Amino acid sequence: MSRELTHSVIKRIIRQVGLQCAARGQSVAETLVAFMVKAVVLDPRNDFNMDQILTENDMQDLIQLCVTRLLDTTNPSLSTIKMQVYFDMNYANQDELLSEQEHVLEGKLAPVVRAITESGPHTQEMMNAYQKIVTYVLLRSGLGSPTDIEAVREVTAALQSIFPKTEMVAFIPLSKKDKEQQLKDLAMLVTGIRLYNKQCQKGGSSIDDLPDYLNETVPSATQTLKERLNSCQLLAHRYTALLESHRHSQLGFLKLREALFNVRQYEAFLCILQSNVITIAQEVESLNVQFEAAMMVLENTVQDKTSIESKEVFPLFMELSKLWTNFKDETLLLNFLRNMADNLQQFLEIQSQLFPEKILTSLLEGVTVKSDEERIKETMGTRVNVSDFKNQEWLFPETTDNFDQLLIQYHSFCAYSIGVKGITLPGNPAIGILKHKEKYYVFSSKEAAYFFAEDPDKFIQLNVEKAKKYAELIQLLELHHQFEYLVPHAQARNAKKGSIIPAPKCDSGTQTDTHILPPTIVRSYEWNEWELRRKAIKLANLRRKLTHAMQTGLSHMRRENFTQVYLPKVVGTQTKRDNSSNVPKPQIYLKGLRGGSSPTTHVITVDLTRPLDET
Repeated sequence: MSRELTHSVIKRIIRQVGLQCAARGQSVAETLVAFMVKAVVLDPRNDFNMDQILTENDMQDLIQLCVTRLLDTTNPSLSTIKMQVYFDMNYANQDELLSEQEHVLEGKLAPVVRAITESGPHTQEMMNAYQKIVTYVLLRSGLGSPTDIEAVREVTAALQSIFPKTEMVAFIPLSKKDKEQQLKDLAMLVTGIRLYNKQCQKGGSSIDDLPDYLNETVPSATQTLKERLNSCQLLAHRYTALLESHRHSQLGFLKLREALFNVRQYEAFLCILQSNVITIAQEVESLNVQFEAAMMVLENTVQDKTSIESKEVFPLFMELSKLWTNFKDETLLLNFLRNMADNLQQFLEIQSQLFPEKILTSLLEGVTVKSDEERIKETMGTRVNVSDFKNQEWLFPETTDNFDQLLIQYHSFCAYSIGVKGITLPGNPAIGILKHKEKYYVFSSKEAAYFFAEDPDKFIQLNVEKAKKYAELIQLLELHHQFEYLVPHAQARNAKKGSIIPAPKCDSGTQTDTHILPPTIVRSYEWNEWELRRKAIKLANLRRKLTHAMQTGLSHMRRENFTQVYLPKVVGTQTKRDNSSNVPKPQIYLKGLRGGSSPTTHVITVDLTRPLDET
């Protein structure tokens, strides 16, 4: 049926279930509805044929069953499914969480960065951009608020010491990428300077002491998780003892088996969170040592010097800022894990409602409650005799490399007890790990191992059938590979809408070579007979052509010679010189040419020429 269901039919079912639940005052997420549809379809008690197309009546029945189960708030199975959906939708590893946080921070800083990088060369614009750089540095570091005047003053003073306002002239012409990188470097340098000033008690009142906070919070979170883990494990041990003693029939409508699966799932999630907190504790311890060492090196470098070269002190400030960023990351991750642990508790509240302490205590009278450690300890002296099995491969610690790193099926629970008894018992690897079809199985006792090894496929199928009745076991026992025709629940958060995908699809492509065999093209082939004739004539002419060379007797065994001479230099000779002299200019005047009163004209010559010796 799953392959025949179309997206439109699935969306219709999910929408109808959600609307009917909302009409009855219960709001449910689409992801939860999708998982519930899968659970109802899988349950063989509901008689849905997986190989036939859903009819209209089948869809109505499916919708009603889903609505009924989603509104049954007294069902531990529903609480377990809700817990699994919540964890899958919200849990993220460290890399994913920090990447998301960095993306959010970049989004907040984007307007400020844009205003800085787009500023012009005008004086007023550069001053405004400088103030925005102060804001950017403060927001980037997270050490104070832009509304805190004291914090703004500290950042401004630290920034001016490494990046005065006069540097804006060189900053503006840079490319956008270079500007953004320089802004990040300035933020790290200012952060390092402020941390050093805080250490010297010269400011930093708005800076939280993250190392002290983590040193107090990490042990507290570890202790809280340990107490919650012990509490749920004790509850699981009690439920297991009751199921083994067959006294649970007195509970009537109370579903002890579903409650056991609920507690085991809660325990598995707490173990994941506890492992992350332990990793944080180790990282914080290492960061404390590195931070103190970096601060000491910086103090020895700076001391009481009035000036120091930037190439010596800047790398130290940068290192201090990086360590502080790591402290912030560990704080963010720790708070996230604590919130996850607090929110998971709501899915365990049904235990106290269905199984009050008084009822449990009365039922457990005369019943021995064994912890998982005690059960494993009881079977430490027993192991499978390999000679009893001819076609089975058994692995033991002393004969197998990386024995502790083997991927055990069913979350390391006994592979026999799940399908036969319907309970989750811890497996003991010391009894022997059965390797069947490249998968590894552990058992709670030697007898269980022998029964399972007789016909592994039979008991594996029993476990699959048990998971169909209790859909929460699919994730608890990590059985997604057994239900490949349905979407694993862990992938629901990656879908745009919570729904069941009918069949897996993927993009693929193939390519065929143009010539599979090696090329056999003869490049010298010619179809034109005239071209062949031309080539033949050419070859015939070449056969009669020879290259000749000769040498005369005079040139025999001679070599080429070269001679270099020096050209005469350009010179000049002066044989005479030019000279000149001046002679007096003749000045002779005649008087009486116009006549006079007398009839006779008397002309008088007057010579006014200067003597030669006067010139």
